[in-house]
Amino acid sequence: MKRQMSFAEAESAGKKRVTKRQRFLAEMEKVVPWQRLLSAIGPHYPRGERGRPPIGLERMLRIYFLQQ
Repeated sequence: MKRQMSFAEAESAGKKRVTKRQRFLAEMEKVVPWQRLLSAIGPHYPRGERGRPPIGLERMLRIYFLQQ
C-alpha cells in the first residue's frame, strides 16, 4: 500500500532545481576574497563605542556588493 507524502517530503521534492539567485550567490562566494576585504576594511569600520550599535562589517560589505 502506498503511503501519503509528508509535508517535508512534498516540500523537498520540488527543490531539485537551482535558482538563478543561488547560482549567483555561489559564484560570488567563489570569486570575492571576503576575508582579505574584511581584514583591509576592519580597522576603519566604526566600532560602535557611542550611539547606535553598527551593523556587522561582513553583512554591510555583502549588502554593498549585492547592490552594485
